[in-house]
Amino acid sequence: QRNGQTQAMQGVEFRGPGGEEETRAGWGQKLSGEYFRYKGIPFPVGIYSPESIRMVENADVQDDDIFIITYPKSGTNWMIEILSLILKDGDPSWIRSVPIWKRAPWCEAILGAFSLSDPPRPRLMSSHLPIQLFAKAFFTSKAKAIYMGRNPRDVVVSLYHYSKIARQLKDPGTPDQFLQNFLKGEGEDWGRKIKGCRVDLRSSLQDICQFLGRPLGKEALDSVVAHSAFGAMKANAMSNFTLLPPSLLDQRHGAFLRKGAGGSGVPRREHGGSGKFLPPPPALTIGMSCPDLHPGWLPESLPQAAQCSPLPGTQ
Repeated sequence: QRNGQTQAMQGVEFRGPGGEEETRAGWGQKLSGEYFRYKGIPFPVGIYSPESIRMVENADVQDDDIFIITYPKSGTNWMIEILSLILKDGDPSWIRSVPIWKRAPWCEAILGAFSLSDPPRPRLMSSHLPIQLFAKAFFTSKAKAIYMGRNPRDVVVSLYHYSKIARQLKDPGTPDQFLQNFLKGEGEDWGRKIKGCRVDLRSSLQDICQFLGRPLGKEALDSVVAHSAFGAMKANAMSNFTLLPPSLLDQRHGAFLRKGAGGSGVPRREHGGSGKFLPPPPALTIGMSCPDLHPGWLPESLPQAAQCSPLPGTQ
């Protein structure tokens, strides 16, 4: 409990200091957004705490653990959907019955993945933490990690729209202001390396299956492709975050899953900005850069550092 609020992603309990009525009355109000710094990196208050991040640093890691490592708004939930389907051999029952944040809970969140008792195995977990804050035990384990990167031009657009509906984040201001803050590094600063990409989802999924040691037949692979498509995720209440109350994510002002595309650059003019654009690079017309065990994130000497082929972007 912090400042009279209870926020537990696992139990999905959200309560204002005045109880349910006050919480409902404040649904349309954007919070000012408070941040604390942990070893120089800013984190939103109420979602993370120094204690929860410290717990990750010192956490026990199992050899069959699977981690999804991302910069914010770089396809985390898409990869959760893909891995949820792969772990169930393409069966969509899990993604249709369990909320996405329970399928791959956040490591560093308050009441995060490492605080859960008796989780299903293998544990599927998500994190935005940079390498210097990640679980030390990972680097001596056989656990696997998939790193997702995205064109920063698309990241800034997604982050801007997300900051408008996520009540725990500070108001993004104008698109110009938000862009300048982003370029200055005034925000969640997790990592910056980006690699090229190609559009070959099926081949990429096969690479991921091989990396995880979970080969799939054609029918199961077809199911993963179909059910991890952006339209399928957007229509799935367990994956589109509509189960969260407006007191946490106010989708009346914009959808969490917006367009599922990338390469649009930063069109500041349409928002009344300076009239300048940041165009997408010629070779990157889609949003996702590549998921792999990124050489900028993991030492190449580690046994886990096998490469996965790049995936196209969706979020």
